[in-house]
Amino acid sequence: MRSIGRRLGRLIVANKRIVILAACAIVFVALLEDVLEGDLSRIDSAAYALIVERLRADWLTPIMEAVSALATPVSLVVLLLVIVAFAPGKRPGACAAVNLVLVFLLNQALKFAIQRPRPDGFQLAVEQGFSFPSGHSMVAMAFFGLLVWTVWRYEADRATRIGCAVAFSAVIVLVGVSRIYLGVHYASDVLAGFCVSLAWLAIYTRVAAPLFLGPAPGRKGGETSHEAA
Repeated sequence: MRSIGRRLGRLIVANKRIVILAACAIVFVALLEDVLEGDLSRIDSAAYALIVERLRADWLTPIMEAVSALATPVSLVVLLLVIVAFAPGKRPGACAAVNLVLVFLLNQALKFAIQRPRPDGFQLAVEQGFSFPSGHSMVAMAFFGLLVWTVWRYEADRATRIGCAVAFSAVIVLVGVSRIYLGVHYASDVLAGFCVSLAWLAIYTRVAAPLFLGPAPGRKGGETSHEAA
């Protein structure tokens, strides 16, 4: 059994992009089925009870608004300038910018196709347009997820890699939570946004990102065996 487990683990690692794509597709389709049927999923109800009914507080609302703003155009332009100045690779700014533009267009296409109305009656912010999947969540996962991949690929210091990965991952999660907290998205919108962008990154970091950033330092062909997927 241990031998089978090890083989299965190696198989998953060797094909992790396919595993990510498959898992994200399964979750997205499951969420979409509820949306098309006009039902609120158990996830939506549980998240509303926990985040909206129990977590909301006057002191916390400005913090959640600030977290949500991390995935707005003004904040992203500022972050892009920081990336241009400090991020590793040949053209990190162009890599991040193209990624953002394509994810935004993908989000708008999905929203137009699905046309789910936003939550009604408990919004703390005013938002226009459709709800599914969450644009802020898609952008956060695409942008900060790409940063996780970039740092992990180019940064030599293990502690720095882990610290940045944890910090950027926390930002992604908090942006999603903030959209539910502010009442402008259901939890299923947020999860669907994460799934779409995570699947997108599995493709983008394989096909496009290496063309912008070039090989990682000291690695022939751009990736080592454990980062080729």
